[in-house]
Amino acid sequence: MSYLLMAIAGLWMADGIALLVAPLRVIALLKESLAASPSIIHWSAISAVLGVILILQIGELPYHPLWLIVGLAMIAKGLFFFFASHEHYYPVVQWCLSREAVDYRFWGLGLCTLSVLLLNAGGAL
Repeated sequence: MSYLLMAIAGLWMADGIALLVAPLRVIALLKESLAASPSIIHWSAISAVLGVILILQIGELPYHPLWLIVGLAMIAKGLFFFFASHEHYYPVVQWCLSREAVDYRFWGLGLCTLSVLLLNAGGAL
């Protein structure tokens, strides 16, 4: 399995566990970071790069359609937050940051699941 895919799986697992364990604390830290440096949202372009890497590496992996959909979603999200103006992305960010704790836990569970599936598909588990 590619080290880049393992890195993506590790990021998903770390984010997922953080959202499962302390979702409101994670969101509070994210809100503080965005308030201190609003331009940090443009770092979401890294998500687009990771999405391209995921799509380029899925040739031999099981669950091919899943990785294609996830990779395309990562690219779309990364490009939206990188190229959209403040007026366009601000309502999306506010909606995302105003969810109930249980919603963040479901996202965390989803990220952990994707991580385990990617590690399994790559033969690391």
